[in-house]
Amino acid sequence: MKKIALITGATSGIGWATAIKLASVGYSIIACGRRKERLDALAKELPAGSAMCSLVFDIKSKVEVQEAILGLDASWQQIDVLINNAGNAHGLEPIHAGDSEDWDAMMDINVKGLLYVTRAIAPQMVERGKGHIVNVGSIAGKEVYANGSVYCASKFAVDALSSGMRKELYNKGVKVSQVCPGLVETEFASVRFKGNEDKAKTVYQGYQPLLAADVADAIAYILSAPAHVNIADMLLLPADQASAYEVHKR
Repeated sequence: MKKIALITGATSGIGWATAIKLASVGYSIIACGRRKERLDALAKELPAGSAMCSLVFDIKSKVEVQEAILGLDASWQQIDVLINNAGNAHGLEPIHAGDSEDWDAMMDINVKGLLYVTRAIAPQMVERGKGHIVNVGSIAGKEVYANGSVYCASKFAVDALSSGMRKELYNKGVKVSQVCPGLVETEFASVRFKGNEDKAKTVYQGYQPLLAADVADAIAYILSAPAHVNIADMLLLPADQASAYEVHKR
């Protein structure tokens, strides 16, 4: 029987690439996101013969999360792998000029959404004595940079939650891992700059950033480790990046 992986934020970027990668290595996929049309498009991109179930909900809503996951058909309820990928950055202003609605969005999606989904799925992993949770963090959860303090705070929270969850679940048969990418060319910059594509494209110019597929490969590698091995925390950077604020541009 195929293992089932639930992936949040599967409508684009890392989540989209991870769904394709895990399907290619034999997982059945529960793809989650707000945009049904994007999930429909994803289903057509999976390898032939792949099984996929779409869940459309807003991760910021605890009620929607619970209803969607608890409402899964019985054949999809035994979730073996949870990829907590959904996340966003909103705005790039110093703290004295920041928009509180941007702050709310980052905390609601990056932190509370992760908690809501984990709370809905972890109990059945504990009950069965097996499972694997992979949280997609960020280098911004390791190093703070100016004008991104709230985003960094949300990703530092993911880092803390990953460590805490590992301590709470390691003796329950559930692995907890975290992958922390540096600069990845996705919709991230476009969302951060609120659709200003001129600003967004400058983020990825002058060097070779990571691709979403690179992070998906890393997640698949984490999941492929032997049962006695847990790759607890992986920092993944482009070769041209040394830290959150050191990038070699040519």
